[in-house]
Amino acid sequence: MSSRAVPRRAATPGWGRSLLAAIERSVEVARLARGRSHVRAGQVLGTRIAPGLVIGEVQGSQNEPFTATVTVRRLDAAELGEVVDRVRGTPGVLASVAAGTVPAELGELLLPTGSGDLDFGCTCPDQGWPCRHAAALVAVTAERLDTDPTLLLTLRGVDLDTLIHGVDDRSDGPEDPGDWFGDATDLPALPRPPIAPAPQELNPVHLHAALRATAPGDHDLARAARDLDDLYSALGG
Repeated sequence: MSSRAVPRRAATPGWGRSLLAAIERSVEVARLARGRSHVRAGQVLGTRIAPGLVIGEVQGSQNEPFTATVTVRRLDAAELGEVVDRVRGTPGVLASVAAGTVPAELGELLLPTGSGDLDFGCTCPDQGWPCRHAAALVAVTAERLDTDPTLLLTLRGVDLDTLIHGVDDRSDGPEDPGDWFGDATDLPALPRPPIAPAPQELNPVHLHAALRATAPGDHDLARAARDLDDLYSALGG
């Protein structure tokens, strides 16, 4: 009798690497490398990720393990509002988060952007920032993000209920409850941006090289460039 493996939620690769890249902009890369060596040696005995905090026990040079912490600043009200607006304005994002993934659209709002978003602590005597034990927690956190990217939301103090309630509170329904399709809604006039011929946005060296293929002479080249401007102006008119 054959057995069928229980399907597991697909991991979302990349968030661990993104977190490491964000932290590397604020700390010495060599320190993070020493932390990864502790992870490979099995010296991280346990970790817990909570809103704004990673805490764990890491075995060091002494008999008793050290207690290390990684603090990630929680989003303030304005930043949380930006996340809610991004979720509300991007179709499918809320459903993705509810399914256990974090879409790339939220990355720039959730990843730490500098040393002001981070802090490290440890009971060891090493005064480094971070010490190798806290750096080991960073490495473990990155690994866990690759299998459960919603932990990035936890680190920044955001939970699913907050997103759901925030999106619901900011949802704009029709002024007339009977006008569900907005037929009576007055819409602003569409903008009429000025037309800029596309060749003006192109690299002139590359453009002239492309035109040379069909216009070998200088006179032909100049005429081809003028014709191209006229064509793009006509298309936008």
